Amino acid sequence: MINRNLLVLASIVFIDMAGIGLIVPVMPSLIQSLTGQGLDQAATWGGWLLFTYAMMQFLFAPVIGGLSDRFGRRPVLLGTLALLGIDYALMAIAPTIGWLFAGRLISGVMGASYAAANSCIADSIPAERRGAAFGMLGGAGAAGFVLGPAIGGLIGQYGDRLPFVAAALLCAAGAIFGWWRFEETLDPARRRRFDPFRSNPLGTIVQMRRSPLVVGCLSAIFLMQLASQSQLSVWAYYGAASFQWTPAVTGMTIALFGILLVLTQGVLSGKAIARFGAVRTATFSLAFSVPSFLTLAFAPTTAVAILGMVIGCVPGMCFPAMQQLMSPRVGEDAQGELQGAIASVISLTAIIGPPLMTGVFGAYADDRGAFFPGAPFVLAAGLMVGAVAVLAVTLARHAGRDSAT
Repeated sequence: MINRNLLVLASIVFIDMAGIGLIVPVMPSLIQSLTGQGLDQAATWGGWLLFTYAMMQFLFAPVIGGLSDRFGRRPVLLGTLALLGIDYALMAIAPTIGWLFAGRLISGVMGASYAAANSCIADSIPAERRGAAFGMLGGAGAAGFVLGPAIGGLIGQYGDRLPFVAAALLCAAGAIFGWWRFEETLDPARRRRFDPFRSNPLGTIVQMRRSPLVVGCLSAIFLMQLASQSQLSVWAYYGAASFQWTPAVTGMTIALFGILLVLTQGVLSGKAIARFGAVRTATFSLAFSVPSFLTLAFAPTTAVAILGMVIGCVPGMCFPAMQQLMSPRVGEDAQGELQGAIASVISLTAIIGPPLMTGVFGAYADDRGAFFPGAPFVLAAGLMVGAVAVLAVTLARHAGRDSAT
């Protein structure tokens, strides 16, 4: 049952990420057609749409996690996926930009199902083997990240609303498949009452304070995800300014990164944790992020930039290892709450990161002063130094208690 559930979960996470990626290539043209404005204004609208999505995930990830602790993983996971499909269908017929914003609001809420999906791992897999399972889900998400935009770009050639239809159908298929094959992982005896004062970002963090290890790991996750926003926010602009990349080259580099992330998270993380333990895997893999970002910052050629990107895939093993360490630190009835806290922290960086990183890029990529398009990656390297330090200190304090993992 566990293996089958894990495969179903991986399929659901893949579908969720692929659905998000499907609509990315057509958003600029759809926004232009709805607003009648140029590409520059469409980019501004697009930024606010991303902000809306991230804000909803930040606010509602703890709610989704809390609901899954109360009612079980299956109804929450499948319900959010089905409602997400309905939302994509509504966006496919959106007559105004306001409809798109409403759709992004709903998508942000329903997209927080990540918390329920990861909670299933904690419910059904022994603590010492959870890292590999968390990595498998991360690899499935990365695969959706790679294939979604590629498929969306192909479909989008025949209409900028067709990818929304495809995303809706994909979510519906995932919900049906999950209803048929997915079995509940949370025993009714282990469920807890839904508490709105706990099921919000602030209330969740207060609960996590009971475990210093969890708080330390969440702090490291915040710093590392904030640093990662440099790649998500300025990668295309950095490539164009530094190496005159075309959109095709940019797309190929993103696809390569996604493939490597599938390999490191989905395959290598479990093997590394089994051989070296979660503590060593988390600490040493995260340390690779610093030379990766510095290589990107000062890369003289595309080949060197790709080398930096390849090095930057090694830290992909850190996140599953940290999840394996954190999961046993909270009660069996609060696994959804923990995953909600993780999702909220990640969403918060998606709110803060883009304006921060694009602002730094803009300050050093214009015709005034020093020209240094890699500046955001220097900032990212500094943030990663902080993340490595926080994680190392946190795990050192708990080395005795975590030696078994």
